[in-house]
Amino acid sequence: MNLIKLSGWLGVMFYLVAYLLLVIKKLRSERPLYHILNILGAIGLLINAWLLDDYPNLAVNIVWAFIAVYAIIMIVKRSNRNIK
Repeated sequence: MNLIKLSGWLGVMFYLVAYLLLVIKKLRSERPLYHILNILGAIGLLINAWLLDDYPNLAVNIVWAFIAVYAIIMIVKRSNRNIK
């Protein structure tokens, strides 16, 4: 398996594991780990899409990663407000 395919399959794996753990209530979307797994999934699929010139996939995974980063920022801000 070449690196392009490997990055794509790893991205898929991170997305599916994150979603599965969310559905079976082992993860919560209010915790950073769920979003970290989504960022890792997006990175894997971004690499794959970039190298294959798959621009629709590239676009959706850029947006997906930004949403996950935004979610983590909001979680941290909320956490900091609760500490004060």
